[in-house]
Order: sequence, then structure tokens, then C-alpha cells
Amino acid sequence: MTRIDLHCHSTASDGTFTPAELVRAGAAAGLDVMAITDHDTTGGWQAAAQARPDGLRLVRGAELSCRWLGAEQWPIALHMLAYLFDPDEPRLAADLARMRVDREQRAEKIVAKLAADGVPITWGEVHGYAAGGSVGRPHIAQALIRAGLVRTTNEAFASRWLGARYFVPKSDLDVFEAVRAVRAAGGVTVFAHPRATVRGRVVPDELIIQLADAGLFGLEADHEDHSPAERAHVRELAEDLGLVVTGSSDFHGTHKTVQLGDYLTDPEAYEKIVSAATGVPVLG
Repeated sequence: MTRIDLHCHSTASDGTFTPAELVRAGAAAGLDVMAITDHDTTGGWQAAAQARPDGLRLVRGAELSCRWLGAEQWPIALHMLAYLFDPDEPRLAADLARMRVDREQRAEKIVAKLAADGVPITWGEVHGYAAGGSVGRPHIAQALIRAGLVRTTNEAFASRWLGARYFVPKSDLDVFEAVRAVRAAGGVTVFAHPRATVRGRVVPDELIIQLADAGLFGLEADHEDHSPAERAHVRELAEDLGLVVTGSSDFHGTHKTVQLGDYLTDPEAYEKIVSAATGVPVLG
């Protein structure tokens, strides 16, 4: 059976493996196909491509930070996996550049708030954990762990720390604009962990129906943050809407316990994604 994992992160955003280490780890885990999908950046693409082991097919992508305003007072954050798009398409490239700058500014503000309360971490330390990649809250979590204030990344993201008390909002893409921009760049979009209620509020099915009309290509069903009932719901919705269904590890290295290949995508769904994309080819 072909083993396909379409949601993996490197140090280009908030993973702990460099892009080169990531693709080597994918091959060692027995993957035939893997995607590099760092948050709001294509910064790991070149290094991953150069280090790609023979026999491993590499899907270049990104995980876009999006929002939906809906009818409520506060927007709902959601993540959109974008695959095989042209990184030089001006509109999407500008969006990604803006979000990377905002991501770093946000992290710096969070560190300043923590430092003001006497928390013994520094911007230099947090920036160093990013190792030249896009700085994000997981790097702040690393500093909190090093300081002995929390034991895990999940604990750092709780309300006492980065989830509420030291939360700083970030500027995300409107989800409809994101779907349209990726399509214009020749890529396809898959809604990441759309029913993960353990992460907070989720969008209603009505929004997913509207996104499908706007060009959404698939839904990620098999994910560690989905319960069996949530996975079944996503699969049923995807079938009703004619969307592909994917499964992925959302691998971050040592940030999470999930391992490469713990959740997989069916080869038929993968082939549909590849056939629909015109931005960049799969490598390998």
C-alpha cells in the first residue's frame, strides 16, 4: 500500500526537524509521498527538494492561517492546506510575505508581555529556536519549557499562558480570499482539521458548503485532533459535497507525540489533488 502523509512541518515554521531532516525522516518512516506544509511560508521547499531521498515523492505546500468572520462578534480561526501552487504568483506571494511579517511581530509582542510580568525568556532566545524560519508561538512555548514554567507545548497553549493571558491576535487571510488566491496560483486547497473541537470553536457546515462552491477541493478527516465521530462527520460531508478526503499526521517533530505516517491519505484522493493542480509538479 502506498503510504501518503500530506501535512508535515519543518523548522521553516514551527517544526523541530529541518526541511532536510524532515524528508529523510519521511523516507525512514516508510512514506512513499509526503508534503511539506509549513505555516504561511514556502521557505523550506528548496532544502527539502535538495535533500529528498530517492523513492520519496515530495508535495510542496503550505498551511495558510485564515479567518472567518461569520455572524459572530469574534472571528473563527481556521487553517487551509494549499498544495502544489506557484510560489511566484504575485497575489499569493504578497499574502504569504505579509503574514510572515505579522507572525514575527506577534511573537515579539507576546514575548514583551511575558517579560513585563517577569517571565525569564528573551526575544533572542525565542528567535533562536526558530533557526531562521518563521517565528511562532511554539517557539515561545519552547522557551517556557526551558524556563521550567510548563512541561509541554500543549500546556503552554493553555489559557494561563499563550491561550488567553498572553494571547495576541494575528492578521489572517479571509478564508474565501485564500481559496481563490491558491486557485489563481494553480494550487488546490484542503481544509485542515475542520471539526477539531478540542482546539476551540469550529465553523458550521454551512461555511464548508460555501467554500466548496468557491473552489475548496478537500477536507482533512483523519487527524489526531478529530474524534471518531468527527472523522465520520467530515467524511460524510465531503461525500455529500464531492470533496476529496485526506488524512495526515500534522507532524511537528518533538512538539507533538504524533509520528509521521500515523494518519494517511488514500492514493485515489492524492491522485485527484495532483491532477487538479497546475502550479508546480510533485517531485520524484
